[in-house]
Amino acid sequence: MRALDLTSLASAYAEGLTPTALVTEIHAAIRETGERPVWINLVPEKEALARAADLERRKAAGEALPLYGVPFAAKDNIDVAGVPTTAACPDFEFTPERSAAVIERLETAGAIVIGKTNLDQFATGLNGTRSPYGQPASVFDSRYVSGGSSSGSAVAVASGLVTFALGTDTAGSGRVPAMFNNLVGLKPSRGLISTRGVLPACRSLDCVSIFAGTVGDALKITEIASGYDAEDAYSRAAPKGSFAPGNWPEGFRFGVPEKPEFCGDDEAAELFDAAIARLERLGGIKVTFDYTPFRDAALLLYAGPWVAERLAAIKGFAETRPDSIHPVVREIVLGGARYSAVDAFEGQYRLAAFIQQVKPVWEEIDVMLLPTAPTIYTIADMLADPVRLNSNLGTYTNFVNLMDLSAIAVPGGFRTDGLPFGVTLVGHAFEDGKIAGFADRLHRALGTATLGGTGRPLPGKPLEAKGGGRIDVAVVGAHLKGLPLHRQLTDRDARFVRTAKTATGYSFYALAGTVPPKPGLVFDGSGAGGIEVEIWSVPVSEFGSFVAEIPAPLGIGTLALDDGTSVKGFVCEAHAVDGAENITKFGGWKAYLASR
Repeated sequence: MRALDLTSLASAYAEGLTPTALVTEIHAAIRETGERPVWINLVPEKEALARAADLERRKAAGEALPLYGVPFAAKDNIDVAGVPTTAACPDFEFTPERSAAVIERLETAGAIVIGKTNLDQFATGLNGTRSPYGQPASVFDSRYVSGGSSSGSAVAVASGLVTFALGTDTAGSGRVPAMFNNLVGLKPSRGLISTRGVLPACRSLDCVSIFAGTVGDALKITEIASGYDAEDAYSRAAPKGSFAPGNWPEGFRFGVPEKPEFCGDDEAAELFDAAIARLERLGGIKVTFDYTPFRDAALLLYAGPWVAERLAAIKGFAETRPDSIHPVVREIVLGGARYSAVDAFEGQYRLAAFIQQVKPVWEEIDVMLLPTAPTIYTIADMLADPVRLNSNLGTYTNFVNLMDLSAIAVPGGFRTDGLPFGVTLVGHAFEDGKIAGFADRLHRALGTATLGGTGRPLPGKPLEAKGGGRIDVAVVGAHLKGLPLHRQLTDRDARFVRTAKTATGYSFYALAGTVPPKPGLVFDGSGAGGIEVEIWSVPVSEFGSFVAEIPAPLGIGTLALDDGTSVKGFVCEAHAVDGAENITKFGGWKAYLASR
């Protein structure tokens, strides 16, 4: 097959390739390799060719088609009109009259759906072995799992049969298969892509995900596929700038677990260390954090009441046709019946507590770097120990949707046995473009980056940052951590950078009559100084509104620091300190407050 990434495909179309010719090539390639186990049902070739011919007419008429003739696959829990949906359970099969919202949006943009792909039945699993339609394997070694539940989607892209594929991601199903097949797996913020027409796993958490060869392709497709849908109760409109690649300054801070777990896989540990080193060479500062609360939150997904949501999705079928369900899936799904409404609320309370507990972590980092999975298993080993090994694969993925975060998985190199490793960047909700911008830099810095299993090098140029950026601001008083005005920073997605001290020449005063109490920092060349400050990184888009909330006699100026650098920070008009208490000797506002 020819190269099918967006850059290469656009060039091929410019040189005379037609969508009808491409569809013919793809179907011929699938016939040669066989439909199973990657595909469950193909769109009939005649229908796909008719769709391609219609696109050629629309293009000739001048219609704008940003995904003109781009072939893609859809996981078989996503409805395509006229094509059976099975969710990898033959007895569950039905044929929808209407396509899912995401299919409609992609087809309107000119994309061509080739067929429906295999999956862990009812999207329950991270390994790809739980399907009666066969077990897709990693494109690099047929003895090893492909990852699930979006197994067929990942293999279809990694094999070079389609440009991109839709998966779904509840617990990591859009990320683990990406690692095992050397792909990019973009799990968007919850609600960005409508799930109307997608058979739920956990409806409140599910995301439609994108598998592609490059971050740029995945981000473009995600943006086109996204959009508020009034027919989806969980749909959310993307805030302005959600898809803009981030501008990462020198000295950005990335968080990594203090003691990452690799299930005894030393090569995976070495490759993760190499990814950390690449980020540091790209200007990042590593910040370690305690992964325990993230891990404990992740356990709620399968060892908590969210399992009941899996039962809710197929309750009638599961109760009347239990023997039609894969044994491992049946045990998990029917286990949801043991949870009560009280359990559900208690689970929500525990999750909220975990989210509150990890807020300080997010204040200290710009992005989180994790192994996508701790290791990879053979199909034989997975079948012998299906629950425990599958659980291991979710070590670094299960918490993300529970905590309403965005994530993108990218390749992270190869082990000596030729199997791929991968890492995931995790950010706040609606930071999809921001983390994608840096994920692309990380992917391209790999040096050995190729497209899936095709061996082709990454095409095109790195993503360019669009707008955005951040400004470092030094705060000295009521905006410090734990003090009354700190929320004016955190509500604007400000990130803690470091503590520092001013250079000499600054005097520090307790201003009278301020509510809440505030200090004033004045440069008077007195020879004093060394006033402690906290430096926070504020988004450029939020900087103006932050400054607008600062009352006179305070303002933002440029502070000199004791390390010879300078930063924007709080200063005070000189007249306001006449008669005020000089508190320079305390060396900082918190020390002064503690003395009172």
